[in-house]
Amino acid sequence: MYPQAETPTGAVRGHRDSFGELYRAIPYAAAPVGPGRFHPPVPHPGWSGVRDATRPSPTAPQPVRDFGALDMTPYFGPGWVRGEEYLTVDVSTPAADDGRRPVMVFVHGGGFVTGSNRAALYDGRAFARDGVVLVTVNYRLGVPGFLDLAGAPVNRGLLDVIAALGWVRDTIPAFGGDPDNVTVFGQSAGATLTGALLATSEAKGLFRRAIVQSGSGTGAFTPEQAGRVTAAAASALGVEPTAEAFGEIPDERFLEILPALAGLDLRTGTAPDPLAGLSPFSLVLPVQPADALLGGDVDLLIGTNTEEGNLYGTADPAALGETLFGAGTAKLTRAHARASGGRTHVYSFGYRSTASGGRLGAAHTVELPFVFDVADEPWLHGETGLLGPDPVPEGLAARMHGAWVAFARTGDPGWAEYDAVEFFG
Repeated sequence: MYPQAETPTGAVRGHRDSFGELYRAIPYAAAPVGPGRFHPPVPHPGWSGVRDATRPSPTAPQPVRDFGALDMTPYFGPGWVRGEEYLTVDVSTPAADDGRRPVMVFVHGGGFVTGSNRAALYDGRAFARDGVVLVTVNYRLGVPGFLDLAGAPVNRGLLDVIAALGWVRDTIPAFGGDPDNVTVFGQSAGATLTGALLATSEAKGLFRRAIVQSGSGTGAFTPEQAGRVTAAAASALGVEPTAEAFGEIPDERFLEILPALAGLDLRTGTAPDPLAGLSPFSLVLPVQPADALLGGDVDLLIGTNTEEGNLYGTADPAALGETLFGAGTAKLTRAHARASGGRTHVYSFGYRSTASGGRLGAAHTVELPFVFDVADEPWLHGETGLLGPDPVPEGLAARMHGAWVAFARTGDPGWAEYDAVEFFG
């Protein structure tokens, strides 16, 4: 069955099943082509007739990520699927009618260099089943998304997410969603972007609630740190560090130089490398989001996994997890509780995956199957699966997914508001 929705830029035809309706690859901005890859997002010109929204979109140019024996394709998705029009959203909804249902907008992770809404983990059927309209967002990555260049706006990937939220405000009623009840949520890099939205004036009023999963309120590079990455990229390409020069270079070359950017020493006299060398890209800000939160009444649900660093196989995973996620999450939590009129709720996820011989534990990304209520899917299990060979505890996914839905609906996930002493001492 092929339901249709009428949007301001044109009609789209999706797919209906027992969970609801799915509309894929809907553009929220014009395709970033050539020099336009380094411009702010601009509105899509629209289309005539009915656009086929039954197939997934291309993805942002990105490298292959390898985690050895652990199969992370459900998290990273298919990698680079070529095509110009990748600034798109997928929409899962109970029905494209005049209902005013809670809306959740998901921003994927992947270290600011990989990922897409095509990843199997971001299946929106459980949200549609439970009366929520889920929107999953693609945004620019790597050099086009986050390299700081003269003549280009900074943080173009973040500008894409803001443009997608504007699209939601203007368009989501066509899919049965309530534009006045939007929750933006993200994981890892997507969570860091979500935290930055709380400190970005252009995003004010575009969402009512936010969920930050394993992100950081202190994960941005300083302009000095970003300048080192820019200089290395320009040197590797043999061009000037300007948007004009980079605009003439094909995406393939941007991926080829990534090894030359890996392992740069980004420590300065005033700032450590907030990503501990794991990515040469991040937001570029003069002040960390946790130090620049806007006022308002945005509710926040925020937390981490208890063994985040286990995913990376380092000698001291606990210290890495604290550097990447723990300290920045604690600071953002405290800042929100002080600065916002909205409620602050904290979670800690501790279920230990039995993957990698039981060594993976409650690592980075392990909470996602429970949030999306897909933890029983066979592609997450077995010797190479993210959740390992053992079955997960009965009811855990239903409880966690239910808490996310309840928070999106009412601002209350089902437990008490943040207590600084209890969570962070």
